[in-house]
Amino acid sequence: MKKFINPPRNNWKKLIARPIISSQEIKSVLEEIFQTVKKNGDMALKKYTKKFDQVNLGDIFVKHKEITNSKNLISNRLKEAINIAKLNIEVFHKAQKIKPINVTTSIGVNCWQEKRPIEKIGLYIPGGTAPLFSTILMLAIPAKIAGCKEIVLCTPPNREGKIPPVVLYTANLCGITKIYKVGGIQAIAALTFGTETIPRVYKIFGPGNQYVTAAKQFATFHNVAIDMPAGPSELLIAADDSAIPSYIASDLLSQAEHGPDSQVILVTTNLDLIDFVIDEIKKQINLLPRREIMKQAIANSRMIYFDSNQNAVEFINAYAPEHYMICMKNEEYYLREIENAGSVFIGNYSPESAGDYASGTNHILPTNGYAKQYSGLNIDSFLKQMSFQKISVKGIKNIGPAIEVMASAEGLDAHKNAVSLRLNDLKNE
Repeated sequence: MKKFINPPRNNWKKLIARPIISSQEIKSVLEEIFQTVKKNGDMALKKYTKKFDQVNLGDIFVKHKEITNSKNLISNRLKEAINIAKLNIEVFHKAQKIKPINVTTSIGVNCWQEKRPIEKIGLYIPGGTAPLFSTILMLAIPAKIAGCKEIVLCTPPNREGKIPPVVLYTANLCGITKIYKVGGIQAIAALTFGTETIPRVYKIFGPGNQYVTAAKQFATFHNVAIDMPAGPSELLIAADDSAIPSYIASDLLSQAEHGPDSQVILVTTNLDLIDFVIDEIKKQINLLPRREIMKQAIANSRMIYFDSNQNAVEFINAYAPEHYMICMKNEEYYLREIENAGSVFIGNYSPESAGDYASGTNHILPTNGYAKQYSGLNIDSFLKQMSFQKISVKGIKNIGPAIEVMASAEGLDAHKNAVSLRLNDLKNE
């Protein structure tokens, strides 16, 4: 990891940059795959699965028997752990449900707001070197609580053309049975247009690599919504001499193992901590199986010293981390001043891994600085807010004249007429 000491503000833009693939390279690939999937459907999905995943697919969908048999292929201990996480995630997300808002804005004018579930949604579960079955919990549980009617899950197959049993078990536990063996850009294209096998959806959820993130954004040009730009994982830790270096190193490495394009940052007001953490990283990384991936991610990462809390916090807000850990004596200041972060972890005993798995909060979070304008996944992500109004005779008499004046001022005489007709009839009565 590169070290920086009191970097001047004119260098911050470089320091907050994430490792990215050329946008032109991604664009050309996106356009080709989307158009081919739109035209050729399942045939295109099989073609790209063979090209990118080296798998000759037979059936794209996972058969019911394979789903139900998955429970016999994983340990009871893992099942128990998944159930603990499931319960905590349910508790946290059920608490987000709120009652409809109903108000009388003026005499005879009643307005209210209700939330209705998005009818058809697609869940994308990353595969590759680490199939993220925990992501199914984070997506499917709030979707079920929200009441979405049709839930489709896409995830890439392994080299044998199968989905890992733990992925199938978790999906089935959450009530998801429409599971398809498709990943990458082609999966997002299939959810966008629909194919002979995979239904088209109204909104796509889930994280992925830079290609998947770009594909989701590309899908929005085809009348499909997405949850957020959730790409390669990132973590920023703010720490001082109250932090435990071995813990800090372990947390940095935990995010670095997601992929070579992940990024981890240490911001500290204690210069000695940097060397302590570097020493711990060197000790721990060689004991971990995904060390080659971590080393690539570490190369994209930084350790930054600031001599003031104010500069540290301002840099953190400029970076807008997906995951933000605070291990500071003055943690109240860092909590109060943070404006841009996906999910916050406080103290030496709140590892980011807790949020990834079992504390109950959601781990689908905005990356690449999008925490400045996006929230992490929550119940509202799966709901639409609809407004209603019912106006009585007294109500239209009350606000009608104001509507007439405003419509006339905007030159929209038909708008005015729609009110005037009613008011004139009421006068004649």
